[in-house]
Amino acid sequence: MKLSHSPLLAQNLPAGRSRFMLFLLMAGFAALLVRSLYLQGVNTDFLQQKGESRYSRVLELSATRGRVVDRNGDVLAVSTPVKSVWALPEDARLTPAQAREAARVLEMDVRELNRRLGSEKDFVFVKRQVAPEVADRVAALGLPGIHLQKEYRRYYPAGDVTAHVLGFTGVDDKGQEGIELALEPILAGKPGSRRVIRDRRGQIVEDVESIKAPQDGRDTVLAIDAKVQYLAYAQLRQAVSDHRAKAGAVVVLDAKTGEVLALVNLPTYNPNNREKLSGAQLRNRVFTDTFEPGSTFKPFTAALALEKGKVRFDTPVQTAPGRLSIGSATIHDAHPHGVLTVAQVIQKSSNVGAAKLALSMTPDEMWQMFDSLGFGSPLRLGFPGEVGGRLRPAKSWRPIEQATMSYGHGISVTLMQLARGYMAFARDGDLLPLSLTRLDAPPPAGKPVFSAQTAREVRAMLEMAVQPGGTAPKAQIPGYRVAGKTGTAHKLDGGSYADKYVASFVGFAPASDPRLIVAVMIDEPSAGKYYGGEVAAPVFAQVMGGALRSLGVAPDAPLRPLLVARNEPPAKEEM
Repeated sequence: MKLSHSPLLAQNLPAGRSRFMLFLLMAGFAALLVRSLYLQGVNTDFLQQKGESRYSRVLELSATRGRVVDRNGDVLAVSTPVKSVWALPEDARLTPAQAREAARVLEMDVRELNRRLGSEKDFVFVKRQVAPEVADRVAALGLPGIHLQKEYRRYYPAGDVTAHVLGFTGVDDKGQEGIELALEPILAGKPGSRRVIRDRRGQIVEDVESIKAPQDGRDTVLAIDAKVQYLAYAQLRQAVSDHRAKAGAVVVLDAKTGEVLALVNLPTYNPNNREKLSGAQLRNRVFTDTFEPGSTFKPFTAALALEKGKVRFDTPVQTAPGRLSIGSATIHDAHPHGVLTVAQVIQKSSNVGAAKLALSMTPDEMWQMFDSLGFGSPLRLGFPGEVGGRLRPAKSWRPIEQATMSYGHGISVTLMQLARGYMAFARDGDLLPLSLTRLDAPPPAGKPVFSAQTAREVRAMLEMAVQPGGTAPKAQIPGYRVAGKTGTAHKLDGGSYADKYVASFVGFAPASDPRLIVAVMIDEPSAGKYYGGEVAAPVFAQVMGGALRSLGVAPDAPLRPLLVARNEPPAKEEM
């Protein structure tokens, strides 16, 4: 039977079905035509986007982070160009041998490399900030889908010496701690972008256009003096080692301008290699750690008593029999002194004498004085984690608490707050705002706290404290008159005082016209000595003496051996 005579072909289909099928075909063609006209004539963005995604890419152009330099122009932080290895997982199809070789060059685990290249993302970093020689070796492998990108890595020439001043940046070159974080908007700059065309291998074949030019960050000039900073670091490190201390800190201020010339903490870290860091190393103790200042607070009590007219420089104060009972509590002096003048109360560091001066005033008067000196509130210098210490409202003080606050118990401060407070004595009773950056213009007017007469009288008392018969003859510096005060305080542990100490010393020189203020804190010395006059005062003398000579400050005292300080043992400091 011929195919043309097949009975199946002889059957006629219903006319309606054929017309329906023809309608469907025509409708389909019409829909495709409309869609084609819409995409090509009206909404062209979709096709252009899909097309450009095959060959066009917008690259970010990194901005160079601003340098950080010390007041004399020495570089403290600078960004150096490095390369980062990135990949297009879609194109990075490596053979096992290629993957092993790439992992070896990059010093990565091959499984981690394969995990990153197997990502479903369009773009992944394989390894950030590799050394230039490593980047060259990666490029020489010619691996498909593997590319290099220019970035910057922060370098700190002084390493651990300036770690707590500068802080550090993260892998994206953004500030994480210290000045790097505090001045991030100034240092960071703004990245730019550029459109390029790449071939199917991912190689850039044409630079199309600049979308946005990068804006480099601005350089920052700190108030820090690199020589003074290193001097403070070296002396503090030696003292912490010699006294087997838990930690320590030093601050150096310019009394004329309020600039911070040095800021050192121990333990410290190397910001160029931050592997295996602990929280103790990162803590900027000058701003974040508070302690009871002990006897370094007595000059403030004496200053307020002078200011209120309660006493004069030579007013006698009866401290016998070396103890003072207030309610059920008793304040003690380590050694009975009998009658002392107000100046001798500071020189001998008498707790009983300081308490009697405090009780001659009201709690409100004392609180207002502490508050005007900046205690109880952060200094707001921009450092992360800065605290304000503890200063309770005056209305909650009991008489015994008012008495103990006169010698630095029941109140807590940071070392930076304490150093700034002594500025009122180094100057004529006023306080300047502190500055972490170099001032190229005269500082603003100071905030008055005490009269010039009161400041000069307390300055004389503090000069007596470092002379024979005072608590800190080891703070003397050949050729310079020195004024300062020791502090030794028990540490609180679980709400009660433990057999642990904080030794401190704060002072300034030359006493005839103070230029520098140096504050030293040694936390938990455990080699047998713990008094501020034995542990902290020698550090002060070395740092202050070296800094004065480095800055060319003229001596104001005859150059003679300091043997007189050894002829008479120093007065034992009260706690």
